Amino acid sequence: MRKPYIILIGSASGIGKSTIASELAKKLEITHIIETDFIREIVRGIIGPEYAPALHKSSFDAYITLRDKDRFEGNTEGLIDAGFEEHATFVIPAIEKVIKIAVEDSEDVVIEGVHVVPGLIDTEKYKEDADIHFFILTVDEEIHKERFVKRAMAIKRGGIHLEYFKENRIINDYLVRQAKAHGIPVINNLNIDNTIKRMLSLIKEICKTLIFKNSVNDLEKLIKIVINEYGGRLVDVSYFLPGFGEPLKRNVNVYDPVEAERFITHLKGNPKRKKDLENLYSLSDNEHSHKICAPDKESLDDMIKELDEVGFLLKNHDKQLNKLK
Repeated sequence: MRKPYIILIGSASGIGKSTIASELAKKLEITHIIETDFIREIVRGIIGPEYAPALHKSSFDAYITLRDKDRFEGNTEGLIDAGFEEHATFVIPAIEKVIKIAVEDSEDVVIEGVHVVPGLIDTEKYKEDADIHFFILTVDEEIHKERFVKRAMAIKRGGIHLEYFKENRIINDYLVRQAKAHGIPVINNLNIDNTIKRMLSLIKEICKTLIFKNSVNDLEKLIKIVINEYGGRLVDVSYFLPGFGEPLKRNVNVYDPVEAERFITHLKGNPKRKKDLENLYSLSDNEHSHKICAPDKESLDDMIKELDEVGFLLKNHDKQLNKLK
């Protein structure tokens, strides 16, 4: 029996999480989508403002209710983060209750909202009984500002709402830091199609391990094929070094084009780092294995075909791989 999907999608306001949640739910044929703003409103009806003033503010201005604001003097980001945490903490027990009910009823559900905070929601206790996935969405500041303004106008929350972009950007940065600290995937939501592909490649685990033969200079093109063209990811790399019975294995999980481009730029600007990697490649005669993953079987097959056509796969790589097993 298939475990139910529990998909958690968090981001600051204006990143595009509601659209992504809806599109991802369609791809996974999930009918239940729950916004944490709705959950928050239910909790507000139970807990009054005299007991939880931060809860009765928005996520971005909850900091004004903190009793100990003085300790954050000169630390605006810390103050806003603390207010946001205080606000979200009242909502999270109800989010966990929704997850518990979905698991018990074997119902697929997508839960999206700013209150989906890495480190504050305990997903480990559900992993045996659910196929649970946690994502944080982000974009760079200029794109965020443009979307934030459009969203505010679309839902008729101009004026004072638009004055809080700075606070929302600080919340974005906080969520990204929390995600990285807790091993939660951070997806740059540059466009809907690519974001969905990256999320599916992490959810569905449609993967294959292949033996590659490419140089360090080929890495940029290889990454563009796997990540940019097909929305896939590179998982684990093993180098076959002479004199070693077992290959040298490194755990990697490269799926984000922004991070991948940053790596390539760093490599180009750091001759010593590039030379060290070239020496490692040379020791293994430029041969190494990668597990590659894709959002669907068709994309995986097309990706492998293109990698083979450009000469990045070792000839008879399937036979060579079987010898190593």
